[in-house]
Amino acid sequence: MMGLETSVLCLSLAYVLLSALLLVVLARLPIWRIAKIAAIVVASTFYGVVFFTTQGLLGWSAPVAVPARFQVLWTRVIEPNPARNNPGAIHLWVEELDDSNLPSGVPRAYLLPYSVDLARRVSGAQEEIEKGRPQGGRAQFFGAPSNEQMGAAPVNAAAPPGGDPSGGGVLDPAFLGGQSKSVDLAPLPRPKLPPKDIP
Repeated sequence: MMGLETSVLCLSLAYVLLSALLLVVLARLPIWRIAKIAAIVVASTFYGVVFFTTQGLLGWSAPVAVPARFQVLWTRVIEPNPARNNPGAIHLWVEELDDSNLPSGVPRAYLLPYSVDLARRVSGAQEEIEKGRPQGGRAQFFGAPSNEQMGAAPVNAAAPPGGDPSGGGVLDPAFLGGQSKSVDLAPLPRPKLPPKDIP
């Protein structure tokens, strides 16, 4: 599995490759030499900037959909503050679980849009974690009841695009980034281990 640092390095190398190809094409064009030199300097500067700016993103919570099933390691609820034009946010640090409820060993931070109901459930899960009771979760669409098995019920075809109004529609950047999902939290079930062979 590719790590974040490797992903950033590959992204920067891809930018270098594209810049090099464009500069080869540019070198063949009949334009002033000073314009070609300026283009080379600007392109070289930009792929350096891409590498160093992307490094600063590695610790931020990702505004993408959470895994289908996960263990909640820690949470942070940021309450809305209208005076500072802050809509609030919910940060989850989770680890994906497989079908046997075993963790993947790769924790990641996720960002979810703030809602009063979700903030209440996340705060409750955090209290349980602090008491030593592991908490699990699963992805669910906004507006779905928390006791409804996800995947068992199809999406309502008559509903507007993007789910309920908090989804914002198909062209909403949060919807395209996977933020049109919420989470259902519950005590973490025990791992399903294979039966031991009796000697």
